[in-house]
Amino acid sequence: MVSRRTAVAVLGAGPAGLTVANLLRRAGIGCVLLERESRAFIEQRPRAGFIEEWAVRGLERRGLGEQLVAKAPRHEKFEFRFAGRRHVFRYGDVTGQRHFVYPQQLLVTDLVAQYTGAGGEAVFEVSNVELHDLTSDSPAVTFRTGDGEHRIDCDFVAGCDGARGISQRYFPAESTVRAHHDYGIGWLALLAEAPPSADGVLFGIHPRGFAAHMARTPAVTRFYLQTAPGETEADWPDERVWRELHARLTVPDGEIIEGKLFEKRILDMHNYVVEPMSHGRLHLAGESAHLVAPIAAKGMNLALHDAFVLTDALAAYYAGDPAPLAGYSAACLPLVWQYQEFSLWLSDIFHHTAAGAENPFLARIAEARMRRLLGSPAAAAAFAELYIGKNADF
Repeated sequence: MVSRRTAVAVLGAGPAGLTVANLLRRAGIGCVLLERESRAFIEQRPRAGFIEEWAVRGLERRGLGEQLVAKAPRHEKFEFRFAGRRHVFRYGDVTGQRHFVYPQQLLVTDLVAQYTGAGGEAVFEVSNVELHDLTSDSPAVTFRTGDGEHRIDCDFVAGCDGARGISQRYFPAESTVRAHHDYGIGWLALLAEAPPSADGVLFGIHPRGFAAHMARTPAVTRFYLQTAPGETEADWPDERVWRELHARLTVPDGEIIEGKLFEKRILDMHNYVVEPMSHGRLHLAGESAHLVAPIAAKGMNLALHDAFVLTDALAAYYAGDPAPLAGYSAACLPLVWQYQEFSLWLSDIFHHTAAGAENPFLARIAEARMRRLLGSPAAAAAFAELYIGKNADF
């Protein structure tokens, strides 16, 4: 077995892990980044990409946002398509902030290049990862690569390996709350070789179910369709997909442009939070600690927030102040729960309109909320601040 030592072992090369690794390296704190997939895989895997302005500015201030700021389109508005009409919602006018549209794989590619280009150590395609002695002063990580068994002794482990990673498993049941919410629906995520039908995001709120349109590139558009529990991709042939997209999104002055569908993926819509986010010398960040269904596009933003808080806390620890690291979980969880609450509230509007046959009460409540949001400047301002995360500046 090959053994070595570093200050922090970082598990997972997603936005959280790569941000943590880059910022530790810049602070002169030793780290090794471990990832179960190949570098080519993580740089090509399609993922959503709405990044709130506070998160972009946080990356920019830390020297990690140059490509994003230079290349990413900005969105300051979206459309609700409701009751056969277009309702443009200009949240940029209310908040002064925007979304930057930068698919996650592009950010991952940038962050990997910055980290490895500056001499950061990253090990891809690792397997059999195990954590040891997390409640001691000398935790360790063991893993296998193509050339054999390895061990890293360290001071801390940053568990950034996502919902399917191993970090969560090391949190003891007796002292951990695993809060979970299942929405009872799915979203069919689609990518089409079609020019965008609008210059921004469309949210279709319709008795047949929710639908969404998101411009990706001049030639590719992302769509979502609400699906029933238990449905699979096989239940959605192309003809049915386009029929439902037209029904749920088309309005008299806004048609949907069709194209070849090259991705269909059912997303199980659920949320969870692991609380606290720390156990001994293991600190979770990103989807290892919390998952927010893509209803409000909050997941990557929370991952970046965790990474900023954690690396600042680790830097303080090595400078002689252990208090921020001891308070890491308490510092992250208020924003986590704020975004969870907003996601749940927005889901009620998006999805309950389709409950008319089964539950007309919930359907009418959703419609009432929609009318208030569209008709009240005060309600619109409160919504806009939560939608763009204005109070989450970091």
